[in-house]
Amino acid sequence: MTSLRVVIADDHELFRDGLRGLLADLGATVVAETADGNAALAAVLLHRPDVVLMDLRMPGLGGIEATARIGEQAPGTSVLVLTMSEDTASLQAALQAGARGYLLKESSKADVARALEAVARGELVIGPGVADKVRHAVGGLSPRIFPQLTDAEIRVLDLVADGLANGQIAARLSLSEKTVRNRISTILTKLEAATRTEVILRARDAGFGSGTTE
Repeated sequence: MTSLRVVIADDHELFRDGLRGLLADLGATVVAETADGNAALAAVLLHRPDVVLMDLRMPGLGGIEATARIGEQAPGTSVLVLTMSEDTASLQAALQAGARGYLLKESSKADVARALEAVARGELVIGPGVADKVRHAVGGLSPRIFPQLTDAEIRVLDLVADGLANGQIAARLSLSEKTVRNRISTILTKLEAATRTEVILRARDAGFGSGTTE
């Protein structure tokens, strides 16, 4: 992955140690580690990292308020929440505060790597463990997640993320296969993706599809 500058904000030292090692393996640079929201905000203002990995429950200033303040004072830094909280209320609060991503701490190394790169690009990422909740938290599938796509392209993208072939998508949406091919080509162009597989991964990261292929 492209080298990213990261701040870790988590009050559990052992978890920070493990996360630091994972980030080193991914080629990211940890510029600061903090145990509360106030320290996280100070570290962001000092180092101007690409991404903050933010726990939600910390002593003092919590992760939600810290995320909101980072958005106001350092809009160039993206916040990726990494938490044990999988309830809809926490997800919704984090997104409303300006978090660009939401992962559970049980997420795989590959999930963390994809999410880091995606939020650094300004995309919205919802981890597999909470993806099913995103439709309720943000009001259903919406082009706001990928604002460059039209409603019609969003519908195709959701089915692509489900692993459906062009013919299956055409039947599901009552379109010709040529129309489906054209829309997928447009989606790849707009998302600057090289392959259909890349689009599937990015769409699933954002909460589209069921996460299984047929």
